[in-house]
Amino acid sequence: MAPDARGYIVQVGDKAPDVEMDLIDGSKTSLKALRGKVVVLQFTASWCGVCRKEMPHLEKEVWLPNKDKDFVLIGVDRDEPLDVVKKFIGEMETTYPIALDPGADIFGKFADKKSGVTRNIVIDKKGKIVFLTRLFEQTEFDAMKEKINSLL
Repeated sequence: MAPDARGYIVQVGDKAPDVEMDLIDGSKTSLKALRGKVVVLQFTASWCGVCRKEMPHLEKEVWLPNKDKDFVLIGVDRDEPLDVVKKFIGEMETTYPIALDPGADIFGKFADKKSGVTRNIVIDKKGKIVFLTRLFEQTEFDAMKEKINSLL
């Protein structure tokens, strides 16, 4: 599929591709293993200024209020080594799980690898994509929060 105007190769209504993720705490997970939960994949990188702007909002407005529900937010760091990612997450003071994405292979299942990070993919409990964001825009972010709340 050709990427859309925002670089996505998936769209709302699609079944999310199953991806396996290595988290920076040494554990592993996959979208298949997370079925039954609402999942947000947040694509990020330490060099991404817009990501740095968005992450405190994700922490305070999305992760902390929902982390004890059937919900998980996973930051997927684009193609950076573990030491760089750990330093980045320390600077950001976020507590949601972070996955490594060497070669941007996970990113490439959702968007054209040539397109930018700062995007969120909301996946419902059945594994279907229900919301896509690009960059950090307050109206879209608020709509994403409403969508997540309606699913929980």
